[in-house]
Amino acid sequence: MVSIDVAEVTRLDGPDLNELCDATESAIGSGGGFGWLKPPPRQTLENFWRGALLVPERTVFIGRLDNVVAGSAQLLRPTRNNEAQVKSVLLTTNFVAPWARGHGLARALTKAAEDKARADGFETLNLDVRESQEAAIALYESNGYVRCGEHPRYAHNGTAWVTGYYYYKDLTA
Repeated sequence: MVSIDVAEVTRLDGPDLNELCDATESAIGSGGGFGWLKPPPRQTLENFWRGALLVPERTVFIGRLDNVVAGSAQLLRPTRNNEAQVKSVLLTTNFVAPWARGHGLARALTKAAEDKARADGFETLNLDVRESQEAAIALYESNGYVRCGEHPRYAHNGTAWVTGYYYYKDLTA
């Protein structure tokens, strides 16, 4: 039996940062995204993750499978001057490395983000995903997310445009 652990983090260094970068490279290599078509240099990934922790509006979660960092998710809160979206939060950079998929870690990361969003007083959680990310779409739809939009030129994969889907979940239901 595998062990799953999800935790909110405020710093990343040593083994956690290294394992998170490994998982990120693996996810990007399998089409997982982050906006990259191929894994960037390691220093760029380390800077990306360290930088995410510096943004006051971000909450970063890491997920471990058998005590190895294998995925992550982030909540992105609206800026303080965005009164119109004060009750909505964005789930972003939610991924699990290919070698760790199929054990429930993505569901656990999503639930941790939802729980944090509710605890922080948010009523709606928004997210977007490429049409090619079928497992993520199935996860979100089975977890009560409602598809509310589609963008036919959401992302370019190097050869063609990829459609993106927009989802939301009512956290008060």
